[in-house]
Amino acid sequence: MLPENLGYLFDTALALTPSKPAVFQGDAVLTYAELDARANRLANGLAALGVTAGDRVALLFNNDVRFLETLFGTMRLGAVAVPLNIRMGDEALRYVAEDSEAVVLVANAALAERGRMLAAQIPAIKHVIADGPAADGALAYEAVLAAASPTLARRATAFDETCMQPYTSGSTGKPKGVLLTHGGQLWNADIMRKALVADDTERALIAVPLYHKNAMAGAVKPLLLAGGSLVILPGFDAREVIRAIARYKVTYLTGVPAMYKLVLAEREALARHDLSSIRFAMCGSAEVPDELLTEFRRVFQADIAEGYGLTEGGPVPITNTRWGLKKRGSCGREFPGCDVRLVDNAGRDVATDEVGELLTRNPGLAKGYWKLPEVTASKLRDGWLSSGDLLRRDADGYYYFVGRKDDMMNVAGENVYPKEVEDILLRHPNLRDACVVPAPHGTKGVVPVAFVVEREKGRTSEEDVKRFFLEHGAPYAHPRRVVFLDALPLGGTGKLDRSALRARAGELDPTRG
Repeated sequence: MLPENLGYLFDTALALTPSKPAVFQGDAVLTYAELDARANRLANGLAALGVTAGDRVALLFNNDVRFLETLFGTMRLGAVAVPLNIRMGDEALRYVAEDSEAVVLVANAALAERGRMLAAQIPAIKHVIADGPAADGALAYEAVLAAASPTLARRATAFDETCMQPYTSGSTGKPKGVLLTHGGQLWNADIMRKALVADDTERALIAVPLYHKNAMAGAVKPLLLAGGSLVILPGFDAREVIRAIARYKVTYLTGVPAMYKLVLAEREALARHDLSSIRFAMCGSAEVPDELLTEFRRVFQADIAEGYGLTEGGPVPITNTRWGLKKRGSCGREFPGCDVRLVDNAGRDVATDEVGELLTRNPGLAKGYWKLPEVTASKLRDGWLSSGDLLRRDADGYYYFVGRKDDMMNVAGENVYPKEVEDILLRHPNLRDACVVPAPHGTKGVVPVAFVVEREKGRTSEEDVKRFFLEHGAPYAHPRRVVFLDALPLGGTGKLDRSALRARAGELDPTRG
């Protein structure tokens, strides 16, 4: 049976295997009993500061087990956790912390100073708890826990009570606070656990940011619910990922395509370490090239499957399962209990193999957006969420991610989807990576521009790439300019930073093509 409150996610493991490791971080090991006690202490420490149900608590952490303690402790109290994206600039971070109306900010040692400076600018934040010694008015994290009881009286929690308020990336305006519920997130954790066939023998490696849905939905929630273990790295480093797999006998990986590409490029390290413990991997947050799936299978002798999710949408409404049919390039099928439609601009359902915007209705949907009733009304209608993502569905019911609706280009009246152009470019024998973005054009409106990474530097010319595309793709979709890079830029969550490349593309002269 699932608990009512997401903060008690690992109740079953706590009852059955309290002394089993829940989290590994460096040389430190935290058992389920220890994680439970520390989450309770954190909840009691917050209560002593006056935090009550419904109050917001901001979490400013890089990857650290204290993030989990604070997250679960906050939710157990009935307060709402606001995980902050530490890759944001100071102005954006201040906006999010202020908009959330957080009354307490908790930070780990690496971000303690930034947390104190941030809180000093926001009058609503009454207390700062920071790992390390007390300084500049901040309370010492361990001192707060030491002064609090390891037991906590449970409170009743409604299914639709808000538990977390993560913020969207803000690529089309200011970040928006997403109101996720206890019941909805427990439903999604349970259905993800079943899709992964995760049990207490699993050990997941987390190198993606803990505050992002890829880590939370793809590993933290399903693995702790199943009684497995988490291995937390402070951040992503391809060689450290490889070493950690061997050191901790990791069985499961979750990540984004760019990260897996960097891991697979470390051929010397891969050859030097025993990676035979890996059983399965999930890949999400961006489209996955077919070549990446093939190379991963060759190196790890394990399957890697795609999934699709968005913060507001469950967060995972569609995924491939661990066993059974997986179609290359497909992000899978919808979960039981999850409805999905693909619609055109008029809201009509599209036919099989046609591209449409994904609408979804499921128990894990966000309640809405914090203090944005008009946005909530426009995005959530009659129980359906408009995702802004374009997908197609084949005759067997498998979905294929095509791109963001905002990324689609209208090139002289023809719809061009960046992923379809990228897929063709990646069939070129000397191209390892590609990103296609629009650039303004005087007569066509916009045209595609490609940023590519070669396998062997200097062996391919711009004309070679254009000619290859024209041999395999539609002429109207061919990249008018091709720019060679050593690596594609990544954003704060490890995803491709398309906005940075769009800015660069706008500075080019696309009329040469």
